[in-house]
Amino acid sequence: MRLPIRSSGYTRKPNEMMRLFMTTFVGIIFGFFLGISFPTLSLSKINLPSSLFPSIDLTYIEDKYSGLSTQALFNAWSSLKGNKANSPLHIYNDTKIWVPTNPRGAERLPPGIIESESDFYLRRLWGLPEEDLATKPKYLVTFTVGYDQKNNIDAAIRKFSDNFTILLFHYDGRTTNGMSLSGQSEPSTWYAKRFLHPDIVAPYDYIFMWDEDLGVEHFDAEEYIKLVRKHGLEISQPGLDPDRGTTWAMTKKRDDSEVHKDTEEKPGWCTDPHLPLVQRIFVEIMATVFSRDAWRCVWHMIQNDLIHGWGLDFALRKCVEPAHEKIGVVDAQWIVHQGVPSLGNQGKAESGRAPWEGVRERCRKEWDMFQNRMTNAEKAYFQAMGIDPANSTTR
Repeated sequence: MRLPIRSSGYTRKPNEMMRLFMTTFVGIIFGFFLGISFPTLSLSKINLPSSLFPSIDLTYIEDKYSGLSTQALFNAWSSLKGNKANSPLHIYNDTKIWVPTNPRGAERLPPGIIESESDFYLRRLWGLPEEDLATKPKYLVTFTVGYDQKNNIDAAIRKFSDNFTILLFHYDGRTTNGMSLSGQSEPSTWYAKRFLHPDIVAPYDYIFMWDEDLGVEHFDAEEYIKLVRKHGLEISQPGLDPDRGTTWAMTKKRDDSEVHKDTEEKPGWCTDPHLPLVQRIFVEIMATVFSRDAWRCVWHMIQNDLIHGWGLDFALRKCVEPAHEKIGVVDAQWIVHQGVPSLGNQGKAESGRAPWEGVRERCRKEWDMFQNRMTNAEKAYFQAMGIDPANSTTR
């Protein structure tokens, strides 16, 4: 079949005709944008059915005019067919976006569209986004819980006002109402590493990372925050009732102060020669409260495969400076560590041992592993910097 081209006065084979048509068409489009007129050539002189263009293979024309996309050609054609020649047409070139200062993986996005942070705020399925939240909680509280401790957790949650977002991590897979994440036999640091990324908790001034077995009869969350701000604490915990359970001297509640930041530990409790400062500067991974900035550092220090967090207590000082001013225990708001071994019972009984024995054994092993990793990492850094690591306190 031959298609007549009246303006040329002769016929061509289909492939030659198509190439001529496309070249001519693009010339007209470019002329349209450049303001050039073509008095001897118009689209009305090309007798092709309107259904032909969508089936045209644009490979040739895209090779010839690589800066003009297929979509731009279709847009231009549709606009001309719709008698919109007087409307501005936009041809998008192949300019690439690459912003090295964007978050990793988002370099190809324009900075104005990037949302690098998120939150745990619950939103509606309807209405305007800006009207979703009557208030935005300023603090986040996480509890790692089992169903058997539901009454204790209910009592604890009632101590936190609407200024606090409550998030429950269920280690036994049995969930109740509320915002929760469920896992199987996992402790608090496992959840923290996976769900409390600093960019997720960034809207919160303070992050509470608490266990389930805490008595809160003498605790007021709002008053606690006031004291933390007053004393400039970046990493803190409530004081512990000295009459309940085995307690470090550092974390025991004192009756004569609002906050204390150092202590002398019991003889024999800190025998490691590498730990002179730890005897005065630490809080326990049990009822810890982190500022937003401190948590960003601590999150990166949590090891992905070491799930119990033993040893972190003594390394927290690395995340604030000066540690002796920014780590402390709030005496005026205190709690009771009930010592319920519910998570420990999620272990597996082996070789005639109780489930909690295997869990405790792994805790101790992880403590040693964490200390060794920290020591080796610091030695490697100091050596690379030309510093004698023997003069540093790394454990």
